[in-house]
Amino acid sequence: MAYLNEHDKKLKKRYAAEKRFQLYGKAALLLAVAFLVFFFYDMIKTGYTAFSQTEIKAEVTFNEETLQMPNRAVSKADRDVLSRGFLRILPQVVEEHPEYMNTTQTLWVVAKGDVDQYMKNKPNRLNDREIEYISNLRGADKIRLAFNTGFFTTGDSKMPEIAGIYAAMMGTILVLVVTMLLSVPLGVMTAIYLEEFAPDNKFTQLIEVNINNLAAIPSIIFGLLGLAIFINFFNVPRSSALVGGLTLALMTLPVMIISTRAALRAVPESIRHGAYGVGASPWQVVWHHVLPVSMPGILTGWIIGLARAMGETAPLLIVGMMAYIPDVPSGVTSATTVLPAQIYTWSATSLRPYVERTAAGILVLLTVLLALNFTAIWLRNKYERKW
Repeated sequence: MAYLNEHDKKLKKRYAAEKRFQLYGKAALLLAVAFLVFFFYDMIKTGYTAFSQTEIKAEVTFNEETLQMPNRAVSKADRDVLSRGFLRILPQVVEEHPEYMNTTQTLWVVAKGDVDQYMKNKPNRLNDREIEYISNLRGADKIRLAFNTGFFTTGDSKMPEIAGIYAAMMGTILVLVVTMLLSVPLGVMTAIYLEEFAPDNKFTQLIEVNINNLAAIPSIIFGLLGLAIFINFFNVPRSSALVGGLTLALMTLPVMIISTRAALRAVPESIRHGAYGVGASPWQVVWHHVLPVSMPGILTGWIIGLARAMGETAPLLIVGMMAYIPDVPSGVTSATTVLPAQIYTWSATSLRPYVERTAAGILVLLTVLLALNFTAIWLRNKYERKW
């Protein structure tokens, strides 16, 4: 009887431990979800206002004098509330619309940053006279909040009201193209050799261990590696998409190899044995039978690896992609920046309008990354084969 009582106590103790473990797991899950919800709430609350921009209807005069002295193109009162960025691009406006020359046009012009912040009920540095003038404009229906197309069609700027992400997005695409062209073929070929052809000896095992270790190395180490090899030794142009792509290719290569090997291992051995049974060579077995059925897993690894590369900042800072570069790169060797680096630059700026643009840039980056991850999940589910 005493033995049974002791057994019941131990059983209750084990069940209690199991319940505590489940409770801790649920608490951790809830905490993670709460952090995620708070993060998205804060980013959306801060950044959604950047997708609208204050514009003022103003009389703009285009002639030789105003092209030389843009401040004279608008009235003195409008000059205090309009963005200086618009006045600087007057020659470009004339190039795009030559019919404007020697005329006065009524245009919706981007307002300066503090006016934009005032219209969005955010802290600003406007004085009483400027606030009264804006109230008059509002009464005359000459000021509005419109969709901020410039955020997606212009590059970075020192004036936050005209700063955009277009140049950084194009730089990011170029960097990812270079990364993909190098890391995908090298990663797949290395994985195929190690998984299907390489002998199982100590040298191969050493390589496998080092590949697994490389996948866990902090990304900034790859930046130092890229700086030493590509810039200092091979003289690849600093701040270019080429050096950024090569550096990120080094970083994503272990992930590509590991994910491809996992996809190849998931193919049943019976498929290989069947192919060998009808006289196929080892390469024919891989090319005609193993690769096609493992392709969904390989594609998933590619997308996840490229998504990680797209969100990286640390290695790109080391190879000089933090520079202020507002222009779209003309090629892989021209200076450029990437979206994560531009977001980091904006976050370090003291001007208030950059705060909402930083959050908006993060939202755009997260949207692209989530889209890539959902694509990977969709490919895996659509083409997955169960054996």
